[in-house]
Amino acid sequence: MPLAIDSTGNDLTYKLIGLAMEVHNEIGYGFKEEVYENALEVKLNHAGIEPYRQYEVHVEFEGERVATFYLDLFPEQKVVVEIKAFGHQLTNDELAQVINYLKATGASVGLLFNFGRRRLEYRRVFPGKDMKPVQRTGRDNAIKK
Repeated sequence: MPLAIDSTGNDLTYKLIGLAMEVHNEIGYGFKEEVYENALEVKLNHAGIEPYRQYEVHVEFEGERVATFYLDLFPEQKVVVEIKAFGHQLTNDELAQVINYLKATGASVGLLFNFGRRRLEYRRVFPGKDMKPVQRTGRDNAIKK
């Protein structure tokens, strides 16, 4: 039976979701985001998937850098992975962050994981043709350089 294929044309997002579920099942919830980022990086390495952790992305405007983002993981430089460890459900703020990262990288899909609940919460995010910004209520981690 062939593996499930998503709109990226491969099964990478399904593998990533499965590995994230393994991490959550093995270490549970209640740790800081960094713990899950580290653990998922280990899982990716063991699965032969290049993790590209804390991947630096620059946003340019009129030939000048206006922002720098650091992606939690950017496996195979194809899927934006954002990791959270909230006790509450994911909100539009976290979704907006992933959409910004998709715009900045040009990646075709993102995964948003929340390891902070009893069950792993995740969302697969696609940029779409007419990607419009999602309203945010908080600040993001853009660093002006």
